[in-house]
Amino acid sequence: MGFLRSGILVSAALAAVHARCVPRTSIDCSSLAGVSLGAGYSITSAEEYAAGEVIATDIINEISLCLVQGTISYGSNDVPVKNGANTLTWNLYLPLASDYNGRFIVIGNGGYAGVIDNGTMMEQLNLGYSAAGCDSGHSLAADGNGTYASFLGNTAEVEAWIHNSIAMTTTLTRELTTEYYATAPEYSYYYGCSTGGAQGFALAQFYPDLFDGIYAGSPGNWYSHLVLSFLWNGLHTAGTGYMSQDALNFITASVISACDSIDGVVDGLIENPLLCDYDITQLECTSGQSSTDTNGTVVCLTSAQITAAEAVYAGPKNVLTGDAVYPGLSFGSENGWIYQETILYEDFTTLILEEIVFDDLAYNVSSFNWGSDVSKVDSIASPLIDEISTNLSSFQKQGGKMIVTQGWADQFNAATWPIQHLEQLQAAMGADTVNSFFELFMVPGGGHCGSNPEYTHVPGTYNVLDVLVPWVEQGIQPTQMESITPPDGTNTTRKLCPWPKTAHHVKGDVDDWTSYTCSES
Repeated sequence: MGFLRSGILVSAALAAVHARCVPRTSIDCSSLAGVSLGAGYSITSAEEYAAGEVIATDIINEISLCLVQGTISYGSNDVPVKNGANTLTWNLYLPLASDYNGRFIVIGNGGYAGVIDNGTMMEQLNLGYSAAGCDSGHSLAADGNGTYASFLGNTAEVEAWIHNSIAMTTTLTRELTTEYYATAPEYSYYYGCSTGGAQGFALAQFYPDLFDGIYAGSPGNWYSHLVLSFLWNGLHTAGTGYMSQDALNFITASVISACDSIDGVVDGLIENPLLCDYDITQLECTSGQSSTDTNGTVVCLTSAQITAAEAVYAGPKNVLTGDAVYPGLSFGSENGWIYQETILYEDFTTLILEEIVFDDLAYNVSSFNWGSDVSKVDSIASPLIDEISTNLSSFQKQGGKMIVTQGWADQFNAATWPIQHLEQLQAAMGADTVNSFFELFMVPGGGHCGSNPEYTHVPGTYNVLDVLVPWVEQGIQPTQMESITPPDGTNTTRKLCPWPKTAHHVKGDVDDWTSYTCSES
């Protein structure tokens, strides 16, 4: 789901990883406007800009570029056709040949999409990539606001949103990249987080031949059940169960105090929350005690709040089968739950149930049946918006590599879902096979596609391409990943490890990633 933009920076200090010796010629940028395209494809502009002339979400092009823009008209089956009923808008950033690294990258979307992530595209352009992106096949701007997504009533646009829009964009923009440099890109990468992470799984599942390397961060690839978790959490924390931000911070502080030192380093976060044995009932107010003191400071939780928190930790259950509908949230993530209590089920669950599942704009989400209606979600919504196949053998056999990141303190997505899905893949394909092409990196204190706002000392930038590129191009499997730039502005760096390994302090500065080694707990 990407409630933040999908981009996560690549370390400039390691930009040499991305440098390649490639042909230093290109055609005139404006001539791309005249390239003959197939039915449904159009180019609206192709113009060259000098360094510093283009700004994308406050990021300036550090090198000159050829900016190409266009649309794809597509029909009910998401096939580009002339005068199709639906429109996808795309951008392509092409560095001049002297700065081109020979690689092509497509950037995914966040949330309901409807806009192009030009900021992340610009970051990759500045590293020498030919970078493309799209609005995922619809425009949210046409809806007038972000709380009503009319595209959800259009099946073709829904399927394009997560499953097909990146593939449609890739086919055209990679051909234009080839035309511009008179040679095809040596390697193709995909980069997305949240909804963009779900799009990454869709590519590996439905379009396994398109990309050499895929990055899927904080993946919402079980989207239909992710939004059900929003509903579960929203309903259980309503009324007397509601916890203010102060109450949530109070819980997190207590959890960290109990479990911070498990990994041997007291650093204000929990390296592996699965090892945290915490009982929230210890925070319940005693008989006659007020939940706040005379200064308004939270000192305990009411019984209703305790019950609500326990429901969020447990996650939604199917009342007919007893099975988990989606994992619960982890210890240490509580300070981000305010979103679960308020906007998530209103902005996402409600609209998806109204538009896709029940086809009723007056549907009352509080009437959702956690048995029969779960089956309805599985039969109607899942085929359109989920990407949970346990058979990624086609992607694996063509040599593709995939990296997933997931924050333990994600404000939106249950942190253990990617772990569960990894285990599902391993059970279906064999652990050795999966481990040869798929790596999951868990981020202690990490939020959704970067920082959790309450963990300001935790680096929220993950140097994914610095390990994905060598894996794809040199066969060097990642053994660690650096995370940098915490929101508090310090120089703290941390070591991220391929799951199930975690970072263990060896010696030296606890805020320096080189002071740690990756090993299993």
